[in-house]
Amino acid sequence: MLQKIPFVAISVLLVAQMLLPVFANNLTATVVSVGDGDTIRVRTGNKIVTVRLACIDAPEMKQNPWGQQSSTRLKQLLPVGQGITLRSVETDKYKRLVAEVFVGNRSVNVSMVQEGQAVIYRQYLKGCPESKDSLLQGENTAKQKRLAFWSQANPVMPWDFRHKAAQRATSVPIQPQQQNNCDPAYPDFCIPKNSPDLNCRDISQRRFKVLPPDPHGFDRDGDGIGCEK
Repeated sequence: MLQKIPFVAISVLLVAQMLLPVFANNLTATVVSVGDGDTIRVRTGNKIVTVRLACIDAPEMKQNPWGQQSSTRLKQLLPVGQGITLRSVETDKYKRLVAEVFVGNRSVNVSMVQEGQAVIYRQYLKGCPESKDSLLQGENTAKQKRLAFWSQANPVMPWDFRHKAAQRATSVPIQPQQQNNCDPAYPDFCIPKNSPDLNCRDISQRRFKVLPPDPHGFDRDGDGIGCEK
């Protein structure tokens, strides 16, 4: 009997260690609302959390009609009150939870790509190792069948659309009538408030003044100067 106790204890400990990573990354939640085709708000516990669907990128709402169609489809897949499981990947600089969303055992992220309602965000694909193959296969099939977003002759990827929009927005000097819509964190030129997430490569300006809270993270070293390189 004395010899069996340590074995049982070790076995239980090993099982617990194998389960810990799963529970650490998974959250149960309830859908509160759907924004565009890759952003939702959920309730988990007593908190309302904004969730950015990991590894995919949906058309922007201004990419008519694809952005609206993508949002509509996500609302069908995730109606208000739907119970879901979130596999957390990270928290982005906007404090959004980046996660893969499951209804039962079905990945909603994969479903959106399979139906052509979103595309793979390849630079972040490493965040979805278990779904990677399904995402790649799903996008390839959606392209071949010319589903939804892929039915266009020359589709503009969402990140390219945002990049071009950012270039247009930042190429015009601040005018008095524009100032109310410009982010005060960047006084040297106009970035509209509530712009999509931008990086230095998305804008032409370099070495410009940055004030807190620097929502786009241009001033990485905190010296008050953005995009120095």
